[in-house]
Amino acid sequence: MVNQKQLFKSLEEQGIDFFTGVPDSLLNDFCLYLCNHYGNERHVMAANEGNAIAIAAGHYMATGNIPVVYMQNSGIGNATNPLLSLAHESVYGIPMILVIGWRGDPDIKDHAQHKKQGELTPVLMRDMDIPFEELDDDDTVMAKFAWAYQTAKDISSPVALIAKKGILTQKEKHQDYPESTLMNREEAIAAVIDVFGSNAVYLATTGRATRELHEQLKLKGISDGHEFLNVGSMGHVSSVALGMAIACPEKKIIVFDGDAAAVMHMGSLATIGRYQPKNLIHIVLNNGVNESVGGQPSAGQVIDLTTIAKSCGYMTSSIHVEKSTDLKTIVEILTEADKPGFIDVHVRQGIRKDMPKLDIDHHKQKIQLMEELKK
Repeated sequence: MVNQKQLFKSLEEQGIDFFTGVPDSLLNDFCLYLCNHYGNERHVMAANEGNAIAIAAGHYMATGNIPVVYMQNSGIGNATNPLLSLAHESVYGIPMILVIGWRGDPDIKDHAQHKKQGELTPVLMRDMDIPFEELDDDDTVMAKFAWAYQTAKDISSPVALIAKKGILTQKEKHQDYPESTLMNREEAIAAVIDVFGSNAVYLATTGRATRELHEQLKLKGISDGHEFLNVGSMGHVSSVALGMAIACPEKKIIVFDGDAAAVMHMGSLATIGRYQPKNLIHIVLNNGVNESVGGQPSAGQVIDLTTIAKSCGYMTSSIHVEKSTDLKTIVEILTEADKPGFIDVHVRQGIRKDMPKLDIDHHKQKIQLMEELKK
């Protein structure tokens, strides 16, 4: 891994002093350095990657300084619209440096949800007229950042650096979790399953919650047909749940969302509130950080998700929930409501060390789920 202190000193010497983006596990130490050393006037953690492109464009137009936008390559989809219709040289010509974590790198084995994105990452850069270099060697990182800065300046358009594993983060990620008396995600998931058992279909957001839901359902003897594990497409699990809830009004649909995921595409709350599926309960497992990519702070416990959801048309608890007994009680109350339910559950960070890795056949799981939804 490149020395982050030396890297950022080099960037500052070039005049690069503003950063925005969405954290990624392959950029973990890069992101943590920003969180620990840069204030709000120089570093903005965006809700999604498209937001970050727009923020960077605004900063450039206000200052004339070239910004850096960081993201996982899964976020290229969110970023494509403003990259092509705002920053592209044929529109406003906004220079910026994209730092992209290369999940699904064809040279490295990765999860199924990253495979196609990894294959297409260089292709998408070429198709969007974005010059790029790969960050594949510690000794050349600073030189490639210097190339990116000069190229973005020369062409007045975005330039990309695609980071391989182990360049902007340690090869083995280590996280320390703060002490807390709150329940963890798994305990919250278990409490909700205790209310419904096999009389519901459960969905889990991207990240560790998928592993925890799968494990809890298995421990309680509930078949795989009762779960949907949203291993990719961060921020979209509540919309998947809405599609199910509308099509299967007699089925109870329980969605376990994450705080950063819920904020990433918050418009989905308004859509759910508009269509009022009374068989849907939306639970945000809110630990206030982007845990699965390194623990960078999120907006989850800064904003009032309960009030936002209520304003969108959900039935909610009066405030966020912290205890499993309260969670069960509120879930039971919301089950009887004539509108979608929402609960903001504050949980502690961390996952138990012996939690099994997720090992599923995605196509088989989809078929089992579809069979259950037809019953």
